[in-house]
Amino acid sequence: MTSGHHRWVVSEPDVPDDIGILYEDADIVVLDKPHLLPTMPRGMWYRHTALMRLREMYGDDAIVPAHRLDRATAGVVVFVRTPALRGAFQTLFQERRVRKVYECIAPCAPVRLQRRGAVGGVREAAESEGSTMASPRRGRSPHEPVLPPVRDIVAQARRVPSIADIPGVRLGPVGIVTPLDPPRAFPLMRRSHITKLRGVLQAFEEPGETNAVSVIGLCDDQTAVRRRDETGERVALAPLGLRAYRLEPRTGKTHQLRVHMAALGLPILGDDMYPRVLDPGRGDLDDSAAPPLQLVARELRFSDPRDGTPRVFRSRIPLAV
Repeated sequence: MTSGHHRWVVSEPDVPDDIGILYEDADIVVLDKPHLLPTMPRGMWYRHTALMRLREMYGDDAIVPAHRLDRATAGVVVFVRTPALRGAFQTLFQERRVRKVYECIAPCAPVRLQRRGAVGGVREAAESEGSTMASPRRGRSPHEPVLPPVRDIVAQARRVPSIADIPGVRLGPVGIVTPLDPPRAFPLMRRSHITKLRGVLQAFEEPGETNAVSVIGLCDDQTAVRRRDETGERVALAPLGLRAYRLEPRTGKTHQLRVHMAALGLPILGDDMYPRVLDPGRGDLDDSAAPPLQLVARELRFSDPRDGTPRVFRSRIPLAV
């Protein structure tokens, strides 16, 4: 129900309520958003969103986000308090003048899944069925990416392979991987065409002009990962067959990093949507018991549009297993 600028919601799902403020001044607030907290009202969430909590905390209905972060993703989000500066900060993100660094946990080596059908059939199936879920039959998504051969990315889980003789590795019909520091596999650049159809949960890659570019590397510190329990102890990832990755999106397509990691055969830990929807019937109401997506917007860098001051904001939320 709506009254003026206020919407009254009878019942909303519980979400994390521990929001951290990384920086604030008279014009902006920089939030360390936890996993599962929506950035702004949408669908079934209104009061339990970062925007509404900040407005309540500061008693200021003029606060707006300069950009958005997916509900499942944790990390740095910038909010603008001064109406006259909204355009300046929002333009920074729209024109991609902000350097973004994400971190995630994913397998050491690509996961091989059975290849089903052609990517070209994804759009046709989604449009003909008009489904809001990705193929609940057999629990498999029709948008499941075509995964690359293991030999093209990682030969063994415990060593970085040489792919210096492959200047541009073409992965199936829909994407290109280019090593940036041969003979090492990482960092690499993933380029593809990503499409998100209205009413369909997943974005997916299909043939077309490149509109999504990501640089994927390894985190310098592979030990800065914590246990998801009360101890919060550091965890060694290698024995678990996992690694911490550093991700830099050069474009901003929906679910871009999740799609690109899954397409490489390295689905992000805790991702229940890529490469397949794991439980299409669950919806968004019951995700409190599941491990959160291990993807954190770790760092934002930009020149402050007010005076040109270099700004660097880093999330304190740890990756966890």
